[in-house]
Amino acid sequence: MLEKLKTLEKLHSSKLVAVIRGDSDISAIKTADACIKGKITSIELTFTTPHADQVIEKLCNSFKHYPDVIIGAGTVLDSESARLAIIAGARFIVSPSFNINVAKLCNLYSVPYIPGCFSPSEIQSALESGVDIVKIFPSAVMGQNIIAELKGPFPKLNIMPSGGINLNNLKEWIKAGAFAVGIGGSLVKPAENNDFDGVTQNAIKFNSELIL
Repeated sequence: MLEKLKTLEKLHSSKLVAVIRGDSDISAIKTADACIKGKITSIELTFTTPHADQVIEKLCNSFKHYPDVIIGAGTVLDSESARLAIIAGARFIVSPSFNINVAKLCNLYSVPYIPGCFSPSEIQSALESGVDIVKIFPSAVMGQNIIAELKGPFPKLNIMPSGGINLNNLKEWIKAGAFAVGIGGSLVKPAENNDFDGVTQNAIKFNSELIL
């Protein structure tokens, strides 16, 4: 349980979660390295990446002596994938939707589960299952005001918006009360052209936006 709390604290303190969808395992590793070089140290490696569990294991081994770095798994749709990710070393699990079996498995292993929710009913189901953070996805559809609206009926809700977060709206999401934010294409797009230095520069820019 203590390890779970440490992970939650790191996600909250870092604020930025890099969402990496590599088209190959090599590209995914290089993209993660580039993000970490730019001081974004929370990495969500999606299970759409080839050999995702192996990539997670390699990243965990590479950064095991870097206490600020935490590697998690994203786009986890079932408990089987969640278990593979956790065995590989994933410190947190992210899904585009809520899955009760994934929630139960993550609770069993004391690993934070961050499911994507879109309605109050989904959020309530997630909270009742022991979820600590809810991902609002896609956040671009809702806008920053959704955080205040949801904290009305769910005052203790921790929210991680994901989908559509960029340099132009990051500050607004943080000011609105986001627990953390998931950043995908606007951060890692240069990797599509093997421009990993570009990813690092983007990471530096996103971190600079956190200085409110």
